Amino acid sequence: MKDCITNSVKRIGYIIFVALFALALVPNGVLAASSGPTGKIPASFADLADSVKHAVVNISTTMVVKGEQFQGLSGHNAPFGRFFGDDFFKHFFGNMPRGEMKTHALGSGFVISPDGFIITNNHVVDRATEIKVKLDNGKEYDAKIVGRDKKTDLALIKVKPDSNFPKPVALGDSDAIRVGDWVMAVGNPFGLGQTVTTGIISAKGRVIGAGPYDDFLQTDAAINPGNSGGPLFNMKGQVIGINTAIIAQGQNIGFAIPINIAKELLPQLKKGKIIRGWLGVMIQDITPELAKSFGLNSKKGVLISDVMKDSPAEKGGLLRGDVVIRFDGKEVKDAHELSRIVAETQPKTQATLDIIRDKKAKSLKIEIGTMPQNLKAGGLPADTSVWGLTVQEITPDLARHLGLDPDEKGVVISGLEPGSPAVEAGLRAGDVIKEVNRNAVKDLGDYKKAMGKAKKEDGVLLLVKRGQGTLYVILNPPSKK
Repeated sequence: MKDCITNSVKRIGYIIFVALFALALVPNGVLAASSGPTGKIPASFADLADSVKHAVVNISTTMVVKGEQFQGLSGHNAPFGRFFGDDFFKHFFGNMPRGEMKTHALGSGFVISPDGFIITNNHVVDRATEIKVKLDNGKEYDAKIVGRDKKTDLALIKVKPDSNFPKPVALGDSDAIRVGDWVMAVGNPFGLGQTVTTGIISAKGRVIGAGPYDDFLQTDAAINPGNSGGPLFNMKGQVIGINTAIIAQGQNIGFAIPINIAKELLPQLKKGKIIRGWLGVMIQDITPELAKSFGLNSKKGVLISDVMKDSPAEKGGLLRGDVVIRFDGKEVKDAHELSRIVAETQPKTQATLDIIRDKKAKSLKIEIGTMPQNLKAGGLPADTSVWGLTVQEITPDLARHLGLDPDEKGVVISGLEPGSPAVEAGLRAGDVIKEVNRNAVKDLGDYKKAMGKAKKEDGVLLLVKRGQGTLYVILNPPSKK
């Protein structure tokens, strides 16, 4: 037994000696690299930074704005005000004066072709009267806007290259990047000059309210004001995102536009005009109450709450109340995803929509149209409320006052009980009720009859017209106190 213990101790000691000897062979400060689907993680990011930094540019713009316009740009409710914060704008521009003034802004970008094309954010160059591009070696160029897209916050600018112009970066595949993969951001934070930060992908598919087609990569690599438009690299030195926004109140929470979105739009950006697909429907997400009312087994899919006249949807046979579950074979999870898929589809494409209509599956072939330039994208949010409202007939005077068609059918909500769940849920005075439990409401008599038949414990399904669109609303029974 004693010899057995002695031999075991010797074996353990030998293993420890071998491990220490192997560790001693590794140079100081260098860790062994590990490999993954995106390539090896280097012992240092220095080589990676050296290989790509020359293609990352600093962008400075000049614009002439009025004080009122400037307030609109930097306020809390402005498109990027709630992400960057007012302190960022005051840091670069000081107090916001009234009247016309010339201002300067800073951002980043990256070279994508040897003929001088550079990708950045639209908000970096929006309303710019002059754009300057500076390389890491100090060489400066004048740039012009070739194309831009406010809805995705992408812009393509161009300079006249010379012999010193850097080699372009490689564009990767943002769909292949995984949560937890290492990434490196390069840009011009706070105008300090080129800066490199590293981190990981924290999440994918983030919707932050910056635009109708939000699909951001989230990263904890430090991104600050001035990084906007700069590249987010994977470990192969390929751009997988365009750094765009931060949450001013958060730490290590940055967002980047997936590079695949930019690659899809690049041909159109080069032509200076973005053309998107269009169905011509109002859509909303399916709540548990709506799923129950429409006899659905899950909340997956998108409810059609209105179909525009003479639209591709109407011509293709879509009806109000249809639930879209797949678009060209791809499962549709929510209204945001359907909006993005349709917009990315080329006009005149024949698309197959799998729908549920009256609890039965059906497929429709619809030719996608071209989105009108003045049309706002996205679906309507689903509002829910409960009893606690009063309605009245639509008289000619009331129709004129509310901007309704003189022949409008239905009843109009004329009052909401203060503090009621209806107020908290968002029903508004002036909304027109068109249906109750899928029964048409032409007047007050129809409304009272339909509501009288409704079972309080089951709730009520309403079709409500608001503005130029309609949406379905579930009225839940009042909670017992």
